[in-house]
Amino acid sequence: MSSGGGGRRKKGGHEEHEEHVNHERWLVSYADMLTLLFVLFVVLFSMSSVDQKKFAELAAGLSEGFGASSAAFQGNVSNLDGAGQATNVVPIDPGVNPGSGGSGTAGMTKEQKEAVERAVQAASRAQASKDAQAATKEAEDLKKLENKIADQLEKNKLLGQVKFTIDRRGLVVTIVTNEVVFAGNRADLQAGGKKILDAIAPALVKLPNNIEVDGNTNQLKATTTFYPSGWELSAARASTTVRYLIDHGLAKGRMTAVGNSDTKPLIDPKDPRAVTMNRRVDVVVLTTLNPEQAALLPAAAGDDAKLHSGQTSEQAKTAAEAAEKAETGKTSTTTESTTTTTHD
Repeated sequence: MSSGGGGRRKKGGHEEHEEHVNHERWLVSYADMLTLLFVLFVVLFSMSSVDQKKFAELAAGLSEGFGASSAAFQGNVSNLDGAGQATNVVPIDPGVNPGSGGSGTAGMTKEQKEAVERAVQAASRAQASKDAQAATKEAEDLKKLENKIADQLEKNKLLGQVKFTIDRRGLVVTIVTNEVVFAGNRADLQAGGKKILDAIAPALVKLPNNIEVDGNTNQLKATTTFYPSGWELSAARASTTVRYLIDHGLAKGRMTAVGNSDTKPLIDPKDPRAVTMNRRVDVVVLTTLNPEQAALLPAAAGDDAKLHSGQTSEQAKTAAEAAEKAETGKTSTTTESTTTTTHD
């Protein structure tokens, strides 16, 4: 029979209430998490100590607490003696204790240490070979880009106004400003400078590489008329070049303008040509290699790592054919010499 309580029922003379939802069950999971964190910190603290005996005791205790079959501790602690002390303990961490300054081979036999050393050397050689291959491929791609730029410059009779080099940054396209690109003490592009950039821009538009434009002044201590110093003048010339390239299709996010004043001369300031050669703008196609691979770029580029005139695609093809012919002739001569020696 129902009572007026609605949510209550009588059974056997006792009142029963509706079961309430326990909103504090999360505390159980939270407590479990804190316990696990505490165990983790204890383990980390123990690993910071060089005392292997204490570490083994901790491992044995944790193994017992979490179950003897725990994979984290199996095979690391052997039998305990009657006093509960670990015997014949195998160190759990075979690596280097961060605070001990050890080499990671402590406790190894001579043969084991030699095996580790050979493995490390083999891995280093493999990585070095991989880096060299990447640098060689990048140098080849940068040379092809140079050929494309040179083709356009040659088409417009401007190839003599530009020099090239490959360094660890990538392909450097050097535009000697003189009075062709910028007037003295000014950062406004002249008609000649626009023609050069018009020839360079199409080859750069579709590249994935970022582009850095460096403005450089020569070493003369002449007073700058429109700028406080060579720093502002070189930065203004770099910025003007960047804006022009952006207006001709290059993405703004790929561009960087840098002003070097006279701190990065192209040639020795004592050289008579330095007055004109060091007054320049460098358009740098930045490499996508990592620093270790990029450091190998100059060696991979060979003679192209030095300042040189641009080589067109046709010139590159002719040079490659000549080199291949010379190599074939050299091989034939060597084979003939070997055959003659055998007959003798």
